[in-house]
Amino acid sequence: MTVEEFQEKFGLVGTSGAMREVVSTIMHVATTEVTVLIGGESGVGKEVVARAIHGASQRAEKPIVAVNCGAIPEGILESELFGHQRGAFTGAVESRKGYFEIADGGTLFLDEIGDMPLPTQVKLLRVIETGEFMRVGSSTTQKVDVRVMAASNKSLEEQVAKGYFRQDLYFRLRSVSIFIPPLRDRREDIPLLVEKFAREFTERNGIEFGGFTSDAIETLMGLDWPGNVRELKNLVESIIVLERGNEVNSTALEKYLPKAGVFYNAEPPNRFLPVRVDRTPEESERELILRALWEIKNDIVDLKNVLVRNSVEDRLALPFPDARGDEAAVHSETPDGKELNLSDMERRMILKAIEKFHGNKRLAAGALGISMRSLYRKLQEYKLRDA
Repeated sequence: MTVEEFQEKFGLVGTSGAMREVVSTIMHVATTEVTVLIGGESGVGKEVVARAIHGASQRAEKPIVAVNCGAIPEGILESELFGHQRGAFTGAVESRKGYFEIADGGTLFLDEIGDMPLPTQVKLLRVIETGEFMRVGSSTTQKVDVRVMAASNKSLEEQVAKGYFRQDLYFRLRSVSIFIPPLRDRREDIPLLVEKFAREFTERNGIEFGGFTSDAIETLMGLDWPGNVRELKNLVESIIVLERGNEVNSTALEKYLPKAGVFYNAEPPNRFLPVRVDRTPEESERELILRALWEIKNDIVDLKNVLVRNSVEDRLALPFPDARGDEAAVHSETPDGKELNLSDMERRMILKAIEKFHGNKRLAAGALGISMRSLYRKLQEYKLRDA
């Protein structure tokens, strides 16, 4: 099986060098029985990697059981992993299998293992090494055949140094370590991920979607994605639902991207909504007018920033007149002596910024000191959509 076929089968999307390296490691360890420790930030797809390893292993016909150790209260984690006997504690009205027994013959994936309490770590180490454990409240040893994989978004080395994680368990888990890079370090994979998420979501829900334009994809590639692949997936699905079959360009995309970061649908589609319904029609109309005036004020401030911010001169190295407030402050000349008006100068500055940042409009907007919304409006006004 080729790397491409393996990726297609197990949903490992990406052509970046970092992703290729991850896939290569997965293909090598899948057919072995070694424990695997998967590292990476939250949302990078650690469980997807674990399921790919299991799916390509000799245990593929048996179950893979995923457990989030950080989501289970400390008092019942041991019972969840190893099971319990009837009467072992208050509320234990019947005997119950734990995840190790459920995963017998297959794989147990322990996510966020760095949150596991130390007493439970001792028992986990024993079952990994011997395959033996006892249910809570039982004196009888049971034996299982389970391959263990673990993941953490924390540095287990630091957890060991602080005394929060057992060193012997750490060494036992990291027989093979796989680190999944954050999405910001493999931006070239974003177009493929967007295509995959959009296709799967529309097919699953029977929704029509016009797709993303190239400038929208470019905008997505320019973001840092603190929530990684999970955040991108949520955003794509949200946009598909809310845009109702429309093609999404960078202008339409912008309303879903707050200035402080990317969170799906963090801004309402219409900046003039919602309007409170407990007011008279006159009061509601006045509120809408005030909001419109506020938007105009913001646009004026954006334009002023373009004209007078010294940082623009420093970052773009553009000739720019003094902000003295007289006519000379808003006029300049071309090399052939032709006078430039305010619109000409603004147009030139926008082009220069986009050129400086190799077409990345988000960086260009930041350098100019204006919002992405204002930049795209200006591009449309000056007929620079292809700039």
